Amino acid sequence: MLASNQTSVPVISDVSFAELLTDPYPAYKRARETAAIVRIEAANIMVATRYDDIMAMERDLETFSSVNPQSLVNKVMGRTMMRKDGEAHARERKAIEPALRPGAVKSCWAPRLEVIFDEVMAAFEKDGAADLFHALAAPMAGRALAEVLGFIDVDWPTMALWSQSLIDGAGNYSADPEISRKAEEAARGVEEAIDRALPHHRDNPNSSVLSSMIHAEDPHTLEQIYANIKVAVGGGLNEPRDSILTLVLGLLENPDQLERVKADPNLWPTAFEESVRWISPIGMYPRRVTRDIVFSGVRLREGDQIGLCVGAANRDAGRFAEPDRFDVFREKKSHLAFGAGPHFCAGTWLARHMVGRLVVPRLFARLRNLRLTDPGAVRIQGWVFRGPTTLPVTWNG
Repeated sequence: MLASNQTSVPVISDVSFAELLTDPYPAYKRARETAAIVRIEAANIMVATRYDDIMAMERDLETFSSVNPQSLVNKVMGRTMMRKDGEAHARERKAIEPALRPGAVKSCWAPRLEVIFDEVMAAFEKDGAADLFHALAAPMAGRALAEVLGFIDVDWPTMALWSQSLIDGAGNYSADPEISRKAEEAARGVEEAIDRALPHHRDNPNSSVLSSMIHAEDPHTLEQIYANIKVAVGGGLNEPRDSILTLVLGLLENPDQLERVKADPNLWPTAFEESVRWISPIGMYPRRVTRDIVFSGVRLREGDQIGLCVGAANRDAGRFAEPDRFDVFREKKSHLAFGAGPHFCAGTWLARHMVGRLVVPRLFARLRNLRLTDPGAVRIQGWVFRGPTTLPVTWNG
């Protein structure tokens, strides 16, 4: 028997998986109002959706651990640092951080990203109309990621295919054999690309992630390189791609905010932070419960898997006023789009520069009278990973 102030995990059973993919926010709101932890039956997972609860979990990695031997990420990508805690995680993260620090972003990657942006823009800016998903966001994110990782001969469509295949494989709880096949094929492709690039980076130390891994004081093993580059490919492409599109969409839907941001370039970073709060590209990540515990009145058991829904926490009305609204000028408060604690996204500074200081500001500067072709044609999809999948726009030549 549970004490009167303890409950078993409540279940939301009348929300379909298709509804989660299309619009998860009504289900998130119900979950927040129901309990600290709820089970969403259609997704076959227990989730935390409140900002304060997720922050409490991130401060207690002994109880809510990233280590999960049964994780599909381990099967698809190997033993990545994302599924490690403590010293093991810290050692591997330390080896990649020099490539992604603010100084490296400013001195090395910023000039190279400008070149990529100019080349991507040149391919479509005279057309007067485009779907920015395919024309801008996907090629920009794919080419940038290949450059930063240190791949030598991988084009952006291949990067996009690998990224999606690895993401799908890591979420293949139904054991679909075709999804597994594509994930395995992508994993082999990433490993082969690493093998081709490593001799160059060994002989020519540089600012890339691969070079940082092998020239660190405590260098990665080949197994660690394979695993951590795969996880970077899986998660490092969709986040900048989707945040580019989300920031453009938020501003085009709110022209008064757009005009104020364009008039004051110092507001672009603030607009970026609001965009990833509003629609968080990486909306959920897992933790494993290491001991029996009552958390915020909910009884959890050792071995339980909890999805930390940061996409839900970033719309928690207990923290953010009118959370469903895009508002660059809302009260400044930290969000969870890049996670928290030791696993805070290593690519945060790169994403902030690429999206909030380069791509979106210069897009609006170069395309006169940029506007949505048809607001009804915009599609936003996903819940674990969420973002616009189409963004048709028009501009004056």
